[in-house]
Amino acid sequence: MASIERLFATKLYRAALAGAAARRLNADLAAACKSIAREDQAGRAWSRRHGYRGYTSYASLADLPQRAPAFADLVRHLDAHVAKFARALDFDLGKRRLQLDSLWLNVMQAGAVHTAHIHPKSVISGTYYVAVPPGAGALKLEDPRLGLMMAAPPRKLRAARDNQTFVYLEPKAGMLLLWESWLRHEVPLNRARGDRISISFNYA
Repeated sequence: MASIERLFATKLYRAALAGAAARRLNADLAAACKSIAREDQAGRAWSRRHGYRGYTSYASLADLPQRAPAFADLVRHLDAHVAKFARALDFDLGKRRLQLDSLWLNVMQAGAVHTAHIHPKSVISGTYYVAVPPGAGALKLEDPRLGLMMAAPPRKLRAARDNQTFVYLEPKAGMLLLWESWLRHEVPLNRARGDRISISFNYA
């Protein structure tokens, strides 16, 4: 008798902030993101120097929750969801808890990409999506075993989702995604006419 057991699963946490209060929060975040993107000259300069089509506060601002109340409201949601995800991952934190380590906003224009990367020195990373116009880039997740597969043949075009080498997730406004920070991910070409606005973060 033969059996197949599934091992070493990669978990992805997905939630939607829904309801009237969440819609108001999202509208407030959109306004705050656009305002900060216009005013943050250092962030705009960094984005130009690094070929980032659009704007990111990644290298310029570390105080978004103090700049706009909507970011502080979002952090309260993130804290709750990250704690829930940490329990699902069976982390042994003792009396400690994961804490927000960094939070930044991204405004990706048409033609923008974000190449594959991980988030070192963090435990859980994620993104909250503020605006995702039709045609905006998906989130592309990579099988963490890819570099060890050596002579493995390619997967079938219609392989089961948990056997695929890459998984593409189409985000929507109001969606929150969390993953462990070692998971390599990227944002392919933004083909939308409008800006793709998101807020990314790390917990350590």
